[in-house]
Amino acid sequence: MTVQIGIIGGSGLYDMAEVTEREEITVSTPFGDPSGPYVVGTLRGRRVAFLARHGAGHRLLPSELNFRANIYGLKTLGVEWILSASAVGSLQESYRPLDIVVPDQFLDRTRGRISTFFGRGIVAHVGFSQPLCPQLSAAAFEVATAAGVRAHQGGTYVCMEGPQFSTLAESKLYQSWGMDIIGMTNLQEAKLAREAEICYATLALVTDYDCWHPSHDEVTVEMIIANLTRNAATAQQIISDVVARLPEPRSCACGSALATAIITQPGAMSAATRAELEPIIGKYVKA
Repeated sequence: MTVQIGIIGGSGLYDMAEVTEREEITVSTPFGDPSGPYVVGTLRGRRVAFLARHGAGHRLLPSELNFRANIYGLKTLGVEWILSASAVGSLQESYRPLDIVVPDQFLDRTRGRISTFFGRGIVAHVGFSQPLCPQLSAAAFEVATAAGVRAHQGGTYVCMEGPQFSTLAESKLYQSWGMDIIGMTNLQEAKLAREAEICYATLALVTDYDCWHPSHDEVTVEMIIANLTRNAATAQQIISDVVARLPEPRSCACGSALATAIITQPGAMSAATRAELEPIIGKYVKA
């Protein structure tokens, strides 16, 4: 059975206990090594591949993540959907700790991260005005709501560099702009998933208010860890329920994102890069 669904677990979500018939698969990519082996198995009757974003024991900083390798590896396994989970801070009073936000927009505040498979002799420009898959996001929100979670549909995720958290001035600025949540990882995943024609959605798990909030100084590490643990348990249930209801085949536009995006003429392409990108561009560029 083909692996169709990828799950990327962030802070606090290092495994999916419900996955059975599991095996670890190590994937080599032209971009280096992913964060670790993919745990491939069966979840609610569907074949899935789980990846711990920060590696075993949470040893990789957000800026150290090999986003290209992580997404490329899932593509080569046959994945068409990626549901990610990540811890975030809240930039709005209405998004409380332990809430879940299913964002629909990003604001990039990272610096120098590689977030494209292209270059090196092949140019492509994918549309990214709607950066998250609407079909997968809607399913995630509906399942979260049905599970009794305080869930929010839509919102903007500020992706910052880290690993330090925001200064008070930065946090107040994002809050005044009307941004909703802040994290350090999901934007690059979404960009690369779009280029790979994989549907991508995020369960943003609120652990605390960011430092703009008057009560921020009352937050302790112990409180954040406790919220991470509770969020991880909730995320596992939601992810499992989403996996069970995903349709076959997909009906969104994510699966044809490259159809008009590749600019370079085949005869002008780097042969080496074309070979590297075969899993991504092969249906459009024939050898």
